[in-house]
Amino acid sequence: MGNFSIETFDELFKAVLKLESIDDCRKFFEDVCTIKELEDILQRLEVATYLTEGKNYQEISKLTGASTATISRVNKCLNYGRGGYGLVIEKKKN
Repeated sequence: MGNFSIETFDELFKAVLKLESIDDCRKFFEDVCTIKELEDILQRLEVATYLTEGKNYQEISKLTGASTATISRVNKCLNYGRGGYGLVIEKKKN
């Protein structure tokens, strides 16, 4: 985590949680991330969604354009990570 403490990250996360609209979120994320970074995040979330639906790597690669390395990394997070992808996938359903 470089020179930043867990508490510093928590302050960022608290601030993001206080954003009150999609427009506010868009403004923040477009300022702080490049378009490519946002596209990468979206692609990873799409990959995670397809993995949870049982699609295989070849199908996912064809649907998303993600490399098998990216798909494998996302799959590893789904299986051994902290559950973040699952949380967001569930939130998207509601």
